[in-house]
Amino acid sequence: MTSPHQGGRRSGPPGRQEPGPPTKFRILGPTEIWARGARVPLTAAKQRTVLAALLLSPGRFVSDLWLGELLWGPTPPATKSAQLYTYISRLRRSCEPGVRLVRRHRGYGLVMGSAQLDWTVFQQLAEQGRQYVVQHRYAEAAAGLEAALRLWRGPALADVTEFLARTELPLLEEARLRAVDQRMQAVLALGRHDAALPELTRLVAENPARESLRGHLMTALYRCDRQMDALRVYEQGRRVLQAELGVAPGAALRALHRAVLLEQLPGPVAAEPLTLTVRRAGSVPPGPDTAGGVPAGSGHSPWQGLVPAMLPVDAAGFVGRRTELRRVLAVLRDSGGPYRGVVLTGAAGVGTSALAVRAGHACRDEFRHGQLYIDLREEGGRPKDPRDVLGSFLRALMYVRGEDLPPTLDERVQLYRSALSRRRLLVVLDNALDERQVRPLLASGSGCRVLISGGRQFASMEGVRVVPVGRLDETEAWELLSSRVGQARLDAEPEATARLLALCEGLPLALRFCATRLVTRPQWPVGRLVDRLERGEVRPDAWGEGDHELWNVLRAGVMRLEPPLRPVLRTLARTEPGVFSPAGAAQRLNWPEERARGALDALVEGGLLEMVGGSHGTAAADGATDRAPGGAPPFPPGGSSAVLPAQERYRCTPLVRLVVREPECVTEGA
Repeated sequence: MTSPHQGGRRSGPPGRQEPGPPTKFRILGPTEIWARGARVPLTAAKQRTVLAALLLSPGRFVSDLWLGELLWGPTPPATKSAQLYTYISRLRRSCEPGVRLVRRHRGYGLVMGSAQLDWTVFQQLAEQGRQYVVQHRYAEAAAGLEAALRLWRGPALADVTEFLARTELPLLEEARLRAVDQRMQAVLALGRHDAALPELTRLVAENPARESLRGHLMTALYRCDRQMDALRVYEQGRRVLQAELGVAPGAALRALHRAVLLEQLPGPVAAEPLTLTVRRAGSVPPGPDTAGGVPAGSGHSPWQGLVPAMLPVDAAGFVGRRTELRRVLAVLRDSGGPYRGVVLTGAAGVGTSALAVRAGHACRDEFRHGQLYIDLREEGGRPKDPRDVLGSFLRALMYVRGEDLPPTLDERVQLYRSALSRRRLLVVLDNALDERQVRPLLASGSGCRVLISGGRQFASMEGVRVVPVGRLDETEAWELLSSRVGQARLDAEPEATARLLALCEGLPLALRFCATRLVTRPQWPVGRLVDRLERGEVRPDAWGEGDHELWNVLRAGVMRLEPPLRPVLRTLARTEPGVFSPAGAAQRLNWPEERARGALDALVEGGLLEMVGGSHGTAAADGATDRAPGGAPPFPPGGSSAVLPAQERYRCTPLVRLVVREPECVTEGA
């Protein structure tokens, strides 16, 4: 094309056509022609109307009659043919070779050649974006649809006659809104709800009756932990639809409202990885030509697109613990309560881990962003480093690679807390050792809860409720054993079964171990296992058989003691295999009684001794022993049946005594 001030003549030597950009027609905003990189002036609204009408009818001829109605409405002037010819002539003079205005059948058609029309480009990009959404290629869909929407420079057909705008603008505007809708669908699928919230608020204000945009706004608000605002947006839309159209919201919007109300709306299906910038040692400092680091997520992460669901399989044959489970779930489900988490405490083998997993499964659907789980004990009983644990959590939450994580513990803690700040997520920390290990892993977000199992009280931790977990009673212990061994086998040997229950002392881990031994040895009578246990013929390493690893659990409890306390435990376990007082312990240790009390308190805190009440009988001489529950002697054998007063009495359980018989448990690290 050439501008009118050039008189229709080409610049440059005759016979040579200068290369240049193709002619571009624009109607998604003011109607414009661009030729050779310059805008061609179109001064008359009716001239622009004729051009826009021809551009919106590609490959077709537009009749003189229809062009007249688009220019003047239903009452065109008598000179309409002459005026129309004038507008067509002016457009012809502006055409480049290859772009022609053709007269045929009392109408006009525009032959585009290589020229481009922004409306055609928009349609192509929008259709490609729609296909990407269908294929769940959300990042490509968002990019393509954003490119399509950037072609809009304002209201389409902004400077044509009202007759053309009234006829053609609804089609163009509907296509734009459909592209906006699909782009928002892709953006929300990628987890960009924070960034999309201002634009969605504006779009809903401009299009209050468009339910799909209102649904996107509700989703973004919900994922930003603004559930009440999301419900309020729905109610506003319901009133608008009722007042303006006399209808109720559609099925899709009603289903979304119900999901928000019940806190069951799923998270982003393809949340993007967070981009971190990590400056490596010896790297070039960031400057105008460098990014200053390596983008996290530039490599593929196996966690991408997944919601963390790390809980182990729920324990089969779980019995009892109704009261404890009710207390735990009350805290985890209470979004406005004073507690942010629960600590389960109890002796080694009492089943705090199984209870934590059971509670996690019972409420997992209420934590829409998933569940994180970690066993904080290494194989062999050593505690895991919280820095490494944070690394595994952050990789799952943010799809970052290990080499892209911050190097220090403090930086990882801050990143972890930021990642959880607006999520509803459950964190289960199993076999926790102490507060120093646990504190960096606490979830600080208001929608998050933490569930900790461990042998210590964690008494100084803020915002957590301590739930003690005791031993199973006789009925619950029998139920657990029979669920694995079979009721008929136990009923055939009632006395041996009673002795076995007494030996296990209500410890689920011990009961499951004994059940496993019997199930894998169907030829054994129950009494044979009991005899071997009472005679000490089941070696400690055998307690590691199967999935329960009772030996490792109990040994880990011993190894967590300060080295000076290990020989103390061994002395008390070997010389006093029953119930004893602080004075009796002091006599055996050859210590002052006050020092012995301190050691006993430390062993109780570690879950290796327990304070007992007055149910074991009447007073007896200091240093005497007690019989195990049910009348069976404890194992290893030894001691008498006398008991102590109820004032201050301590007891070392048979299972712990079995473990400390091994020398390495009390000498390693001493």
